[in-house]
Amino acid sequence: MTDAPDLSAVHLPRDAAARLEENRGRLFTSDLSVNEFLLVKQAGFRPVGLVLGTSVYHVGIQVGRWSQNMELDKLSQAMYHARELAMTRMEAEADRLGADGIVGVRLEIEFKEYGSDLAEFIAVGTAVVADAPPPTGRWRNSRSLPFTSDLSGQDFWTLIQAGYAPLGLVMGSCVYHIAHQGVMSSLGRIGQNVEIPQFTEALYDARELAMSRMQAEAEHLAAEGIVGVQLRSLAHRWGGHTTEFFAIGTAVRPLRDDHVIATPQLVLPLTDR
Repeated sequence: MTDAPDLSAVHLPRDAAARLEENRGRLFTSDLSVNEFLLVKQAGFRPVGLVLGTSVYHVGIQVGRWSQNMELDKLSQAMYHARELAMTRMEAEADRLGADGIVGVRLEIEFKEYGSDLAEFIAVGTAVVADAPPPTGRWRNSRSLPFTSDLSGQDFWTLIQAGYAPLGLVMGSCVYHIAHQGVMSSLGRIGQNVEIPQFTEALYDARELAMSRMQAEAEHLAAEGIVGVQLRSLAHRWGGHTTEFFAIGTAVRPLRDDHVIATPQLVLPLTDR
């Protein structure tokens, strides 16, 4: 993770800056569901606007050795840097709205038809302002950036009620080339139930690299832990033997020593099936 960016210096398109200025203190927009919106409000946060960041990125080429398990580090760096650009622009929009954080963040990738190596990286979420500061003094994280979280509104409410606060989305990426099997090895396994150690080791190693990078980001934020971790395998357009392993979760910190929440209650739906 790089040093904290100066969000006030991040360039935003003219139309985006005008939208943010016009909506500041007035109408808010949000991609939260009705239930999520109400629970975020009950947790003590007021939505101030939908914020987004985008980066159209040219993903370069790196060739892996046919018979060797190996990380394609140039591609790993490209996928990581493009997401960081999108996230930083989303955080800059939230900063212009005076937000304390961003909830319900989604990170998406869309490869474009007008360029086989062009992908748009999109970060979108709802910027929120807290009704009151926490016992620790502020809701922004240790890098003085608005906190980010991909938790649902329900999970966000539960987290706050339990005495924890989100610090930021943390992630790790690893683009990995999985070695091909030799012809004789493939023929020797026909009709047999047998583990393929070469493939097992490759997938294990790639996931470990992604996980360790995500944990390093959380440590940089002085987090107590990471919740809602997802491990994704994304083939994109690289073919069956090259895959991105992507780890993402929300780093959290304690707000108080007591983490007791109310006992869940039984709810009976009134819908007729």
